[in-house]
Amino acid sequence: MPADLRVYLDHAATTPMVPAAVEALIGALSPAGNSSSLHASGRRSKALLEDAREGLAAAVGAHPSEVVFTSGGTEADNLAIAGTYAARTREEPAARGIVTSSIEHHAVLEPTEALVAAGAHVIHAVADTDGIISADSIADALEVLRTRSVRPALVSVMWANNEIGTIQPVAAIADLAQENGAQVHSDAVQAVGRVPLSFRDSGLHLLSLSGHKLGGPMGVGALIVARDAVIEPVVHGGGHERGLRSGTVPVPLAAALAAAVSHAVSVRKEESSRLVALRDRLIEGLLGLDLDLTVGGAWTPGSAHDRLPGNVHIIVPGCDADSLLFLLDAAGIEASTGSACQAGVPGRSHVLDAIGVSTDQPVGAVRLTLGHTSTGDDVERAISAVRECVPRARAAAGVLA
Repeated sequence: MPADLRVYLDHAATTPMVPAAVEALIGALSPAGNSSSLHASGRRSKALLEDAREGLAAAVGAHPSEVVFTSGGTEADNLAIAGTYAARTREEPAARGIVTSSIEHHAVLEPTEALVAAGAHVIHAVADTDGIISADSIADALEVLRTRSVRPALVSVMWANNEIGTIQPVAAIADLAQENGAQVHSDAVQAVGRVPLSFRDSGLHLLSLSGHKLGGPMGVGALIVARDAVIEPVVHGGGHERGLRSGTVPVPLAAALAAAVSHAVSVRKEESSRLVALRDRLIEGLLGLDLDLTVGGAWTPGSAHDRLPGNVHIIVPGCDADSLLFLLDAAGIEASTGSACQAGVPGRSHVLDAIGVSTDQPVGAVRLTLGHTSTGDDVERAISAVRECVPRARAAAGVLA
């Protein structure tokens, strides 16, 4: 099927670059100079880099000195977790506790589990059936650490879930974590530019973001590091980025990232209203197909307070998720079953397990995520495709529609 006839509904995996980011990238590609060099070309490159740092900081409510450029959200998460754990245990050997949630992205789950070999005690706070991690759930996890005589080093809870779109009570979690002497990190890869967000008002010590999730290029992201945060580098070399992330910073990518974040934040209110309307039409249209479909995650029609404005996650009993995805793709609808980072990995999503989706029969899930290129026609075509594809996917699984 020609590309211009396909419907792209996988913006949570990667969203097309916005013109402002493309312009910034192209404009910064030609000038020569390493931003660490002292000659004139180096100083020009350094100026471009610091302009990007200031623009990004202003967009997310941070100080420019708190912006540490990385290769993306995964590196930012790893630096936040491993760097905090190393620093905290160095200053307080009993601070070996890490509290995270059962629905985190693997960029958080895997580095926390890797630290178990170094003596970390990792506790997963439990999500409710809407995928919400409450402050009470964090308190229960902290209590488990107390019973083990372990001090908490870090609490890490994502701002908004990448699969089901549920938005977490980050400020309440941050307050509780700080009261218990822990640093606080949030993977905000899905949240930046989509929800109201101010780093300085959040109570966080650390926040991760990624360029290609919000209209910037792949290969660049940032970790926002509060000036009073305790953290050590995990990559050593030239002492770049406050000594926290060695390696020459790709100035064109940083410039494009800052432009994308600034653009996303500047149009957030209007775009959120537009996407909520499209999201609700898509959800309501799918639920109206009489195919026994349900919504995964929290959802209040007309609201972007509990669910990302562009996230539609539908649970489809009686079929294999990959079969449904392939049928939709053949029908011209580009969607996903969940995290693109786990595409092709056998097994159910850990998020579905965490929110208590039944395992009594095959259960598929499809994530249709909207973005700045999405239209009402895209929504109607997706509803029509699901109407045709779900019965076929169930037939392939041996389940009557």
